[in-house]
Amino acid sequence: MTEIPKPGRSISADIEAALTCLRAGELVAIPTETVYGLAADAHSDAALRRIFALKGRPADHPLILHLGDVSWLSRYAAKVPDYALSLALEHWPGPLTLVLPASRLVSRVATGGQDTVALRMPRHTLTQQLLRAFGRAVAAPSANRYGSISPTSAADVRAEFGAEAPLVLDGGPCSEGIESTIIDCTGPAPRLLRPGSIRLSELAPVADREGPRAPGRVDRHYAPRTPAWLASQSDWPTAVAKARRQAMRWRVLGCGALPEGVAGLALPAEPVGYAHGLYAALRQLDRTGAAHLLVQAPPADEAWLAVHDRLRRATQRWLDQAGASVDYADQ
Repeated sequence: MTEIPKPGRSISADIEAALTCLRAGELVAIPTETVYGLAADAHSDAALRRIFALKGRPADHPLILHLGDVSWLSRYAAKVPDYALSLALEHWPGPLTLVLPASRLVSRVATGGQDTVALRMPRHTLTQQLLRAFGRAVAAPSANRYGSISPTSAADVRAEFGAEAPLVLDGGPCSEGIESTIIDCTGPAPRLLRPGSIRLSELAPVADREGPRAPGRVDRHYAPRTPAWLASQSDWPTAVAKARRQAMRWRVLGCGALPEGVAGLALPAEPVGYAHGLYAALRQLDRTGAAHLLVQAPPADEAWLAVHDRLRRATQRWLDQAGASVDYADQ
């Protein structure tokens, strides 16, 4: 396993090591404000295929290209509508991904064979320095096995891949802790494909929350290995009562507070703090050896849209019918 550079080391030395790997067609795990990404040279089909192989990711799932500057948009997008450029100028660097018609420069491996490309400019200083030194885009989906919990620290990446871990730039914990908002910019108006930490009210009006062109849209995603159940506010008392009766088998993730008589964790009852800690909490609970995880559903309003999206994909809905369940995908 490759050594993970530490924040105390020279930043220039860490970047030089990462540049050497990228130029050799190898993978590098990079920090961003959202989650850690598994990066490869976006211009190398062989390097891109290494991402798919290590993650176990289906080849038709597109990758997000990470840019070092807004001006790089014209390299990788064949057409940039005025509203898309306005979104980029307002929110980049930051947790916003734009889906645009792909230029001829973009590898079909990166797009999953589609004619569009997903582009974003990450906000993390270390990764910005790396991209500018590299001089071109890297493709970087989350640095985890396909479908599992996204990593929000260098330690998460190392635990996820073990002896197969690539070089990891340790940029500390991710400040957002949840993936970027994805907007389809291929039509006359923007369309939300995946909610993220940037709220709809901060963007141009969007409609239609579904679309085929974005990563992270499958029904089962961001999930712990331990079966996890999402209980609504109305189901919460019944679900907690069952967890208390079988306390050795259950671990609980509360919203705002952890109920008495159960073991687990609680996340802040506000969306930014909850999102920041969600994946780390799921990973911690996943390591306890419990048979089941119980998650309290947070409030149902726009501020929590991205959190609800991730929980819906990571869990099954609670039904107190002798363990029966209905997956959200069936609703």
